[in-house]
Amino acid sequence: MTDTLLGGITPTRFLREYWHKKPLLIRNAIPGFTGLLSPAEMQALARRDDVESRLIQGSGTRWRLDHGPFRPADFKRLPKTAWTLLVQSVNHHLPAADALLKRFDFIPHARLDDLMVSYAAPGGSVGPHFDSYDVFLLQGEGHRRWQISTQNDLDLLPDAPLRILRRFAPEDEWVLGPGDMLYLPPHVAHFGVAEDDCMTYSIGFRAPTAEELAHAFLMHLQDTLTLDGRYADPDLKLQRHPGEIGRAMLEQVEGMIARIRWGKRDIAEFAGRYLSEPKPNVFFDPPTEPLTAAEFRRQARKHGVALDARSRLLFSGRRFYLNGEAFDAAPDTAAALKQLADARALPAPFPPALLDRFYDWYETGWLEVAAP
Repeated sequence: MTDTLLGGITPTRFLREYWHKKPLLIRNAIPGFTGLLSPAEMQALARRDDVESRLIQGSGTRWRLDHGPFRPADFKRLPKTAWTLLVQSVNHHLPAADALLKRFDFIPHARLDDLMVSYAAPGGSVGPHFDSYDVFLLQGEGHRRWQISTQNDLDLLPDAPLRILRRFAPEDEWVLGPGDMLYLPPHVAHFGVAEDDCMTYSIGFRAPTAEELAHAFLMHLQDTLTLDGRYADPDLKLQRHPGEIGRAMLEQVEGMIARIRWGKRDIAEFAGRYLSEPKPNVFFDPPTEPLTAAEFRRQARKHGVALDARSRLLFSGRRFYLNGEAFDAAPDTAAALKQLADARALPAPFPPALLDRFYDWYETGWLEVAAP
């Protein structure tokens, strides 16, 4: 399956030669693939307030961006050409989309972001732009013309509602049809235009900035750090200028702050919690008619369990992180939990000691009994 997905290239070779390095065009990456949902189903998702969606119209230097949720009338007013509907995190709402993402598990789950689907009328586009993360662009129904460039000029069009390049100098060009896929590393400029009514499935990856990581880590320290003591100056001397912050005060403050320390375990704890934390617009729904604990155990023992599509389960050693929460696994359950993190499903039988934990997750909406 992966051989076809990467055009006969092994995942090891892909990671060594292409990942984060250079583009790759893959013809017929998924034979027979024509998409996972219809334009009408996309519009239905875009009308929901728990789904992130955008509507983009325009070309050249004139663009308009609207954010969902949308109303049916918004789509009826659209012209016949030059518009694009984008829906984020379709994998949270469509099992087939979640299954598609699993085909990319040669990339660590901690790096995976979501599956975005775009529907474009003929001439529809989001303009020439670049992303700061890796992306696979899988064509569903219809055809899209892609132009790419490794240009260093990344200046943006001023006052535009989108991050559109002011100048774009294409170096390569292809038309992608159903099942074709284009991989692009970060900062490769690209410009996709719909040749006809078409849908593109974008598999994106997380790439937080250093500033984002630093800010989140400082917030983590604020929540977890405890420092004893209080500012005191029993040897205070009379100052010539009472409005001055004296050197002794600065030195004491410096010494107190210098007691802040962190090590590899702190970084691992922060990374696990941060990378497993769902996006702010993700909410979990408890089951409307929950099984009793006894019935859940019976069904889980028979069918196994599966993570909710929105759940993120990661691990480091025997320390596990689920949706921003951390816990240590007992030695007899660690292997099963690692299997659940890797495959996002755990078949029966599994260690009975996990049943109570799994039922808590089930009641929260993080996990479900696997389909028979």
